[in-house]
Amino acid sequence: MSSSTASGSASRKQPTAVSRMKQDYMRLKRDPLPYITAEPLPNNILEWHYCVKGPEDSPYYGGYYHGTLLFPREFPFKPPSIYMLTPNGRFKTNTRLCLSISDFHPDTWNPTWCVGTILTGLLSFMLESTPTLGSIESTSYDKQMFAQKSLAFNLRNANFCELFPDIVSEIKLRLQGTQAAGSASKPGTSASSRPNGLANGSAVPNENHNKNARSANGQLPLPTDASTSDGRSVATAASADVANGGATALKNSTRNSYLNWQSIYSNLVIIICFAIFALIVNYVIKNLNQE
Repeated sequence: MSSSTASGSASRKQPTAVSRMKQDYMRLKRDPLPYITAEPLPNNILEWHYCVKGPEDSPYYGGYYHGTLLFPREFPFKPPSIYMLTPNGRFKTNTRLCLSISDFHPDTWNPTWCVGTILTGLLSFMLESTPTLGSIESTSYDKQMFAQKSLAFNLRNANFCELFPDIVSEIKLRLQGTQAAGSASKPGTSASSRPNGLANGSAVPNENHNKNARSANGQLPLPTDASTSDGRSVATAASADVANGGATALKNSTRNSYLNWQSIYSNLVIIICFAIFALIVNYVIKNLNQE
């Protein structure tokens, strides 16, 4: 008698939870929550998956955070378990979160709370920094890095891709835009990033670079392109540059030698003049002593 009563009670609880879940689902479809999307598994209405988009004025902006709500059969009289699956910098992943709206605190649970209330409370607590069991500490920079990585991370989850096709399409578009921007900014795609100051395949060398090379060693650097713009080979252009550089070096050497001899001659004249002056002074002093 008692076993039949218990089974009858259990059968009555199951329809209660299912009917409540259906009501919550219809309410979410009718009045969507900002930044939050939620869907139950097709084969298990007691397991819900949610996706939270990072608000604009938070370090989570640009991120997509996937998690689960596991409801007991006694719902709405008992609270659900809450998990976060996407790395985020606020909560541990695949860990039951200790919140006032979770099964960690059945004493604070209110049976009138629905799925929308739970997810709104989760987002609110996520934007805070209050520590709790299952939370972690990280910098705003870390949270921003997690937000960027969350896009590709969520695409590897089969349930996420199946339950949130619109969000998956949105993420793929963002990833394609990021890849296109990265390809456009790679070195070698602009004139300023080409070696030796070459722009759009032109063989005109950077004049400032060559002038610096001349002042350093009196020679011109060898070109790195396969040929010059008028069809001359690299060897011919390099030979002419070296020859000109050698002539310049010879002229500089002759000039330096001339300047060195001129300096020596000037110093010698100064020494002789100083010696004559000393002799004259000495002679004058001797004459004064004799008088």
